[in-house]
Amino acid sequence: MAAGRPEAQDHPPENGFTPLEHPAPRLLPHIDGSVLPSLGGFGKHQKQLVVLTWIPALFIGFSQFSDYFLLAQPNGTCVQPLANDSNWTVTSPPVTATSGAPALQLKGNGTGEGHGDDSALLCACKEWRLELQTGLSQNVVTKWNLVCDSAWKVHIAKFSLLVGSIFGYLVMGVMADWFGRHPVLILSVLFMLVFGLSVAFSVNVTMFSTLRFFEGFCLAGLALSLYVLRIELCLPGWRFSMTMVASFLMVGGQLLMPGVAALCRNWPNRDDWQVLQIVIISPFVLMLPYVWIFPESLRWLLATQHYRRSKAMMLRIARKNQVDMTTEKGLKVCVSCFLPELEQELHKKPQRTCIVKMMSTRNLWKNIVVLCVNSLTGYGIHHCFARSMMDPEAQPTALCHADYYTMAGIAVATCLALCPAVGLMGRRGGLLTFMIITALASLLQLGLLNLIGKYMCLPCLVLFWTVLRDTLNRKFSVAFSIIGMFSSHAVSILSIFFCAEITPTVIRGGGLGLVLASAGFGMLTAPIMELHNQKGYFLHHVIFACCTLLCIICLLLLPEPRGQPLPESLADGETFTRQTLLHPGEQHLLLAKSDRDYSRVHDTFDLLKQDFTASYNSL
Repeated sequence: MAAGRPEAQDHPPENGFTPLEHPAPRLLPHIDGSVLPSLGGFGKHQKQLVVLTWIPALFIGFSQFSDYFLLAQPNGTCVQPLANDSNWTVTSPPVTATSGAPALQLKGNGTGEGHGDDSALLCACKEWRLELQTGLSQNVVTKWNLVCDSAWKVHIAKFSLLVGSIFGYLVMGVMADWFGRHPVLILSVLFMLVFGLSVAFSVNVTMFSTLRFFEGFCLAGLALSLYVLRIELCLPGWRFSMTMVASFLMVGGQLLMPGVAALCRNWPNRDDWQVLQIVIISPFVLMLPYVWIFPESLRWLLATQHYRRSKAMMLRIARKNQVDMTTEKGLKVCVSCFLPELEQELHKKPQRTCIVKMMSTRNLWKNIVVLCVNSLTGYGIHHCFARSMMDPEAQPTALCHADYYTMAGIAVATCLALCPAVGLMGRRGGLLTFMIITALASLLQLGLLNLIGKYMCLPCLVLFWTVLRDTLNRKFSVAFSIIGMFSSHAVSILSIFFCAEITPTVIRGGGLGLVLASAGFGMLTAPIMELHNQKGYFLHHVIFACCTLLCIICLLLLPEPRGQPLPESLADGETFTRQTLLHPGEQHLLLAKSDRDYSRVHDTFDLLKQDFTASYNSL
């Protein structure tokens, strides 16, 4: 807003945003308040583009949960042992999408079972017969016999996808702010097809892990660009609902994944895992026409002063939304009102902003750091609850998908509960509520269960009470785990959405990339714990439980973005702060009263000083 114009001083900026640092037109900075409503609001054009961002969400869900099938730990039988002629059977519990291959359990002919001490005997085998219980007849583990001494390669393969996603979120987020959302989307689709299909033709596990890294990198760029485009297309009242539809579709991909794997079983002339990888990557071919169909974000073009491209984009949107260019027809601002102002700014050069400039702000960087810690805690403690929910004594042949479908069902319940919760309590209230539930579930699981029966055990009923105590411990642990998984998943979803709303358009890609990368670090703790055979698991849970308490305190510092326009510049994001407890009118009234009262005290002090001086002089 121009500082030299008298109307800029008489009328304060809308929605609490301060004037921009550089001179700008009077209407163009207020995209949610003036530009988009004048172009038809959330019209036909915007709705069609949002639907186009929903379709790939299903395919992204397939890729994100493919580890459960491609790297699932099989049941193994040693058909030719080294030590003797007896057969040794190796079994393992089912593997969930967020956990890795557990340590193998040895079950022999009356020799008992165990871990660690039996590792030498466990691997004393020349030939294995490996069987999968997850829909496929062969996967990466069975293809290259990644058991015993080679089991660590399975964890490296899981690391590769997550680490690639972390780097992808950081790099692609900066590129989306610098070059635009559309180029990042198209490049991610093209390289996703190249690297994703190349994974299916890997000749060894090293090649598989390397290509999976680049697949995760491209998958992160695709998910981030679609998320940002979806947010920037919507008006304030539509942002959350449109985002939740995409979340439902991703959960739908998780639910459909076992059926897709079953269809790829026993494919002729090709390994099952190769067919599955091709099937989940091939649908991204449908996104190739996005090069011509999907436009650049108008919000990003205006925020970075690409005014020539913005003008053509506005005329195109107005034409598709069938907006009359000459009369208002009930709209807040007609297109012809801000087009002259846009013409005056065509000579300006584009100005891009890097996420590094966030460090020069006072409030914005604190908000983003708080949300990064929230997403890290949400995904990290989710693994703790998932591991506590699984029954270590369950047989892998019975209901092999039970844990998988339980987690998917919890994700569906979370998405269903988020919609009314956020509608009633807002973004900050909902995030704070679910974080409190997560902390309570974690603390009760860590502390309360250890006290059951400690002070209530009777000497005459020792055996009976021991069995009852173990049963209660197991049931309470499963109940708290389900509650904790439900609330921690809600915290993760809300933290990402919260960041997308409070981060300015000029650095929204980089800010969202930081929060998503933090979520990736939280998910990375699961294969790290499994690589160390779950050593230090209790400490792992305690650390994340302490982080939930820290997050509860920090969440009170965040603003409430519900119903507010998206900030466009760093100045807008800096003034997007937490609302005070008192209304502005009450604050001004208190300040006025306090000034008047302090002036009287000052006058009284001057009189006392004069009397004291006169008395001292007389002495």
